[in-house]
Amino acid sequence: MSSRFSERIGKRELRTTIQVDSMDAELANSIWNVLDHYIYQPMIKEETNSMAYSRYYDLFHAIWFSFLKFPTDQMPHDKFSLVNQMRKHWFSWNYLDKYDFIDFVIQGRELPMHRENFINDLNFVLKRELSGYRIIKEILAPITSETEIREIEKAIDNTADKKKYKGASIHLNTALNKLADRENPDYRNSIKESISAIESICKEISNNKKADLAMALKDLKKAIPIHPALEQGFLKIYGYTSDGDGIRHALTDEPNLDQEDALFMLVASSAFVNYLVVKANKASI
Repeated sequence: MSSRFSERIGKRELRTTIQVDSMDAELANSIWNVLDHYIYQPMIKEETNSMAYSRYYDLFHAIWFSFLKFPTDQMPHDKFSLVNQMRKHWFSWNYLDKYDFIDFVIQGRELPMHRENFINDLNFVLKRELSGYRIIKEILAPITSETEIREIEKAIDNTADKKKYKGASIHLNTALNKLADRENPDYRNSIKESISAIESICKEISNNKKADLAMALKDLKKAIPIHPALEQGFLKIYGYTSDGDGIRHALTDEPNLDQEDALFMLVASSAFVNYLVVKANKASI
């Protein structure tokens, strides 16, 4: 959606700051509206007011048991009371609590609605209200651009679809999870997992399971064409995460690793993984 008339003519300030460590009223209200549209209103409109017969019962039982950690026998039996209680929780929570709740709901198996549409609408309001987070492969994670999101998602899908690339898929998912932890992000190990994804797929394509990345890239060139500059670029990135023997402890000497370092490595690794998958497919490997 474009900016409002009053913002375009300069009569009202246009917000340009991405919300990372906060959630303003517009963003909180917008997320609530998505929850209301997909969960609360459809639940209220069911024929019975009893939660016991609702198709949303399993979802809210999981919320009570695993997220709120309240006694489950105190969960409201009627839907109106439950929605009112959830509304009070939502608007009293801080921004971390709200994001934790969204993260819990989208990863749960109990969602009775169309998960993809629900996530798409959440991402729409997160983007519209300049949230610093997006939902990527059902994980709430920090972002910089929509293009980078698609690159990460594509890499995870490409590697998950083939059994031989499963190791790379696991490394990418782990890197994303470590980057996405809002309370205790592990940037150092996220970077290690990202580069390990490249190493894993190179080993598979080159059919040299014992090789490190440098050796695997050399063997890889025998099977698929790789531009020398691209090869050297990733060897240098590999050197950033390794010592001369390929043992990843050089990063422990780096005191200033931050979100942008881990995000760059995840996006760059995802792009290279996607490139290798396409090249391997063309070579019928």
